[in-house]
Amino acid sequence: MSKARYIPAKTILSKVKNAPDKWFGITYNMNLYRGCQHQCIYCDSRSECYQLGDLADIRIKENALQILERELKTKRKRATVGFGSMNDPYMPVEAQEQLTRGALKLLLRYNYPVHMLTKSDLILRDIDLLKQLSVKYAAASFTITTADDTLAKVIEPGAPISSKRFEAISRLASEGIYTGVMYMPLLPFINDSWEEVEKTIVKAKEAGAKYLLFWPGLSLRQGSREYFYKKLDQHFPGKKQKYIETFGDSYICNSPNANELYRKATLLQKKIDLPQKMNFFQEDRAEQFRLDF
Repeated sequence: MSKARYIPAKTILSKVKNAPDKWFGITYNMNLYRGCQHQCIYCDSRSECYQLGDLADIRIKENALQILERELKTKRKRATVGFGSMNDPYMPVEAQEQLTRGALKLLLRYNYPVHMLTKSDLILRDIDLLKQLSVKYAAASFTITTADDTLAKVIEPGAPISSKRFEAISRLASEGIYTGVMYMPLLPFINDSWEEVEKTIVKAKEAGAKYLLFWPGLSLRQGSREYFYKKLDQHFPGKKQKYIETFGDSYICNSPNANELYRKATLLQKKIDLPQKMNFFQEDRAEQFRLDF
């Protein structure tokens, strides 16, 4: 496990631009930690524009829950709070620190909807809270980039393997928690064959996913691109040159087969009744009247 240290925080909740987010229905983002122990080779959080420094340097926001409670009290609109925008809320350090669990308790107390974005089966620890939050709205979205556990260990070395995530989806779904898959990113020339995509979509459905959000590509910016290329040289010799020739300095790096993959995924998801969009929290009109009164 990466070493961790404590830092003070000034704010916890941040408003999403043009909220709610069109993919995930999130209005407020929240990061209780800085850095991430999952160390995925493609992580956009390494981009220099975010100024997070070394993602392996795990910083715990020691006063996060006190600040969160203060901010929740002042928000006029009880809209969806998202966990996991810049790091995973269930990385290994959470098992000891329990900031995510503490935040869920506060969100339950103040009656907020939540959306958990994760790669970790540690989320199963909080089934009790998620079931209570589901009375208003709770969603759990698992990032899965491959159905191949061997490949997952290479591209997401610090995260639970994909089969563990499928098992967690099944458990959450069996408890009535709204659960689905973020099938993204897809790494061109590595895991973007139709055979791989088809297998992953079918496994998501079999696990009990209620939706699957699919994007056949990835983003690369200064900072994240250099790290990703270093890992390509280490694990996938020859692929870096292919990326350079195909994408240059482009931010969006879609699979050369993106259109065909998306077309086939759409047909398959329709066939097996696995929606391409998720249901967002809808505020009750009576509650809105009480808040505005």
